[in-house]
Amino acid sequence: MIALSVNVNKIATLRNARGGHRPAVPAFARAALEAGADGITVHPRPDERHIRTHDVFDLLEVLEDAPEGTEYNIEGYPDARYLGLIGDARPHQATLVPDPPEVLTSNAGWDAITHRDRLRDLIAALHEYGARVSLFMETDLAQIDAAAETGTDRIELYTGPYAGAFLAGRGEASFAEYARAARHAQSVGLGLNAGHDLDLDNLPLFRALPGLQEVSIGHALTCDALERGWQRTVRAYRDALREAD
Repeated sequence: MIALSVNVNKIATLRNARGGHRPAVPAFARAALEAGADGITVHPRPDERHIRTHDVFDLLEVLEDAPEGTEYNIEGYPDARYLGLIGDARPHQATLVPDPPEVLTSNAGWDAITHRDRLRDLIAALHEYGARVSLFMETDLAQIDAAAETGTDRIELYTGPYAGAFLAGRGEASFAEYARAARHAQSVGLGLNAGHDLDLDNLPLFRALPGLQEVSIGHALTCDALERGWQRTVRAYRDALREAD
């Protein structure tokens, strides 16, 4: 079964645009889990443009009441602030992204060849906190080999290029490239996540990716929820993944 982790960043963005507490991030996370999501993802950036530090810990209470097996995934650039959050919150998964704080959204994978030694040390520290670690990566096989040498448990394939190719009518060709990368990742002992710009249109093709274990989806899901409603949309994404089972 491919797990669906719902990213609630955009709920926090909407709240921050007006101030106050509405919409309430914990309430929307809880509703997503009630609708069948398998986990919650957040990406707390230093400028707190969406997820704030208190959200990270407020969501722990939601996860404590969730069904067994529900997971908490905290994404971020591995600076001292992020490492401190992981040490305090102890999520199930820490997803490391290479983007600096000023970047609008994650738009590239790690250069694991260049940063192999640093990543190895960071991942060892995160394992001490009990977190499974995933590295945000592109489809280059040499980079995936380098990722495997860092001690990471999984990689999260950056699917922005796939989504762009899908819109341009080249989805099948792009998917073949991702499938090749996925098979290679498995061959070197890595688990497989995916995320970025996945939606109800491109998921039916992408869900067949060999070995895919989890997708994290936020922006597209939130946009769809403006028309469909939050829980109905979460169920639609869950069903889009599980039709592959």
